[in-house]
Amino acid sequence: MDFLSDFVTLFLGKLQSPTLGFLIGGMVVAAVNSRLQIPDAVYKFIVFMLLIKVGLSGGIAIRNANLAAMLLPAFLAVVTGILIVFIGRYTLAKMPKVKTLDAIATSGLFGAVSGSTLAAALTLMETEGIEYEAWAAALYPFMDIPALVTAIVLASVYSSKKKQRIAEEEYRSKQEFYGEQEYYGEHSTASTTSITAQGYPKRESEKVKIWPIIKESLQGSALSALLLGLALGLVTVPDSVYDNFFAPPFRGLLSILMLVMGMEATARIGELRKVGQWYAIYAFIAPLLHGLIAFGLGLIAHYLTGFSLGGVVILAVIASSSSDISGPPTLRAGIPSANPSAYIGSSTAVGTPVALAIGIPLFIGLAQALGG
Repeated sequence: MDFLSDFVTLFLGKLQSPTLGFLIGGMVVAAVNSRLQIPDAVYKFIVFMLLIKVGLSGGIAIRNANLAAMLLPAFLAVVTGILIVFIGRYTLAKMPKVKTLDAIATSGLFGAVSGSTLAAALTLMETEGIEYEAWAAALYPFMDIPALVTAIVLASVYSSKKKQRIAEEEYRSKQEFYGEQEYYGEHSTASTTSITAQGYPKRESEKVKIWPIIKESLQGSALSALLLGLALGLVTVPDSVYDNFFAPPFRGLLSILMLVMGMEATARIGELRKVGQWYAIYAFIAPLLHGLIAFGLGLIAHYLTGFSLGGVVILAVIASSSSDISGPPTLRAGIPSANPSAYIGSSTAVGTPVALAIGIPLFIGLAQALGG
């Protein structure tokens, strides 16, 4: 009965949250064809403020922590974030009518972390009297950033290979139309059927270089703001600025961001309906699967280093969550051709409620059973 009661309480609480309310409000506004618009400059400023705040809070928590004790849990958080993206890349992306870039972006969002889901878990854990390391909440950037970077890199690699494949097909079509000898006469330097992205034959296929893609991803505005905040939180003492300037407007700015995301999601909701069933299935299973994987990895740290069971729960919760702050704008900038309705819709409509209503009580129950 207690489990069912926690389930119902968390689910109803999520429905009443202002974050979800503004998201739904944005969807309704767009659905009735309202002329309401949020200037792009305002949107970019809000994203910058939110990501700087998230980075600062993570950096401050890490600065005050025992770094040696954090080492293994942080490494496991990185591994989990990367693994989640690859799971989505080779499961959701294989489903009928699901576009690969949409699947990669969706898995990237599910690999990234929701601050509100983490906050809900910490509140419930304190109510239950479950102890955890003070720095455990600072594990989220170790999962959030690698997941987003991995998703952007995989999307870039896929797009590059797709362009190469299209160019090769165009080349073969020209060969068939003009005849092999005539075409090679125009491109006498070619000796194989491999071509460049521009459509010209060359001796060997071009290999996708990973480091330039990673570098470009890290230089993107969203990830740059997040990493800047993390660095400032680590090497400076920004507590007064954080408490007086960045923290107070956080929820208000987040609400406006959700309004924009709701409007954008509704504008492209027609595309989601075509493949909605696969996203719904993925979004229901993924939070629980990801959380259980992280819980199992956390137990390794628990038995090897004494990492608390409460910390294991936090690791599982951030793995089960899907980002509502850094994820959407980062993916929007890093994978612009992906459909926001796919990754935002699957996260907000299914993934987040599952993580809150089922995931958190499940992981807390597992920890209590192991600790009892």
